[in-house]
Amino acid sequence: QDGDLKFPLESVKKLKELMDDHRPISPRLAVPVAGRALCHEKSLPAEFQPVCKREDAHKIFQRLSLAAEDDLCEICANAACAGCF
Repeated sequence: QDGDLKFPLESVKKLKELMDDHRPISPRLAVPVAGRALCHEKSLPAEFQPVCKREDAHKIFQRLSLAAEDDLCEICANAACAGCF
């Protein structure tokens, strides 16, 4: 979850894989470019297409990627995860 946007965990994991594949040489310069490049990736899960239309898409993708850093999200250790009781 990022704000009012909610995505399946498996889709977020796929997003992280794609982001890792698009990791820029200079992270300071290419974060917005990486976000735009992801939107043109054919294997980007369809749930993320509405995010691609937003100005802050790269920031949303970055936050979601951080939530999928490891499997802690699945055991509700990450505040970005939804559905925990």
